Amino acid sequence: MIEKHPFRMATSVEKVTADALQLPSDGRAFLVETLLESLSGETDAAIEKAHLAEIRLRRDAVRVGKAKLIDGEEALRQTRSALRK
Repeated sequence: MIEKHPFRMATSVEKVTADALQLPSDGRAFLVETLLESLSGETDAAIEKAHLAEIRLRRDAVRVGKAKLIDGEEALRQTRSALRK
């Protein structure tokens, strides 16, 4: 679940977000990479390359059924449960 930004978002940002969520996963991944690049300062190219490779590996694992996505609340519940053991 995506939370509303704590500050009031302009309608255009909300529209862009809604449109972006309609993109296929490759388009959303490209958009995320592009937006993150625009926020980043100077980064180590090797670290960036490794990070993107890991993202792609995880995405591909989901696509072929080797991994499954769970929502954030469920992930937190599982993590808290594991920490209690």
